[in-house]
Amino acid sequence: MLRAQSGSAFFAAERPFTVRDVALCLSLFAVTLIATPSKGELIPVRHKQGVSHGFLILRNLQGKLLASGDLIQTLKGDQVTSELIFHFRDGSLHDEITVFSQAQTFRMLTDHLIQKGPSFPHPIDVSIDAPSGQITVNSIEDAKEKTSTKHIDIPEDAANGLLLTLLTNISGSAMAAKVSMVTTSSKPRIVKLAISQQGKTTFHLGDSKRQATDYDVKTEIGGVAGVVAPIVGKQPPDTHVWIFDGRAPTFLRFEGVLYEGGAIWRIDLASINWSQGRAARTHQGRMR
Repeated sequence: MLRAQSGSAFFAAERPFTVRDVALCLSLFAVTLIATPSKGELIPVRHKQGVSHGFLILRNLQGKLLASGDLIQTLKGDQVTSELIFHFRDGSLHDEITVFSQAQTFRMLTDHLIQKGPSFPHPIDVSIDAPSGQITVNSIEDAKEKTSTKHIDIPEDAANGLLLTLLTNISGSAMAAKVSMVTTSSKPRIVKLAISQQGKTTFHLGDSKRQATDYDVKTEIGGVAGVVAPIVGKQPPDTHVWIFDGRAPTFLRFEGVLYEGGAIWRIDLASINWSQGRAARTHQGRMR
């Protein structure tokens, strides 16, 4: 589903390395060779997912409408299939289908992401099979279609397509959590997502004042690439997600990138606009 993006393009520097940069990288390189990566954690199932259909809108931070979307979930036993799909005004498509289990903890089983059209500079089709560790990437490079298959030992806490679900399940309990994610670039790798609460944000529902919890999701790249990324301006921006707590925690807003190097976009719950002519005729028919 929704994701903090990172990937293989961290070495495409926006500015040339200086001698100081090189020295810093070399000094930190030795540290990263012996550093032990921090482990993620499996998120317990507190609120089981069921059949649902949510309506979403996607805008840029200036408020321009970019796309309308749906978040559709179906259930079979303890296995959930979740699809997040956005149809862009320029004809682009973002479509991610995630299958996960929810017995005692959440486990991502498969994830299939398609991004194509003018809104995505690098169209991609990525399929992840967590149990086998096989990742298939269909991309376009130099105007040619390319298919590659890679094997990665995918951690059990992989959160591809699960971010919103996990946040509603740690809502109100954990102040911080850390999970893994497989990047959806042309060269997939494992990164960590460090989740922390950033306080409360007030919103209004009619005349009622409510509060949502702001979660910050920071991508930790790890290794040499993680050291170099901030230096060359390729550290992915943080993602923010607002969750309404309570007996039935629910998603309210997302701000982050949907692809590597992309602009920060905002996802909100959609408001429904009824056809006034049709609604008026229906009401008048009932009054007769």
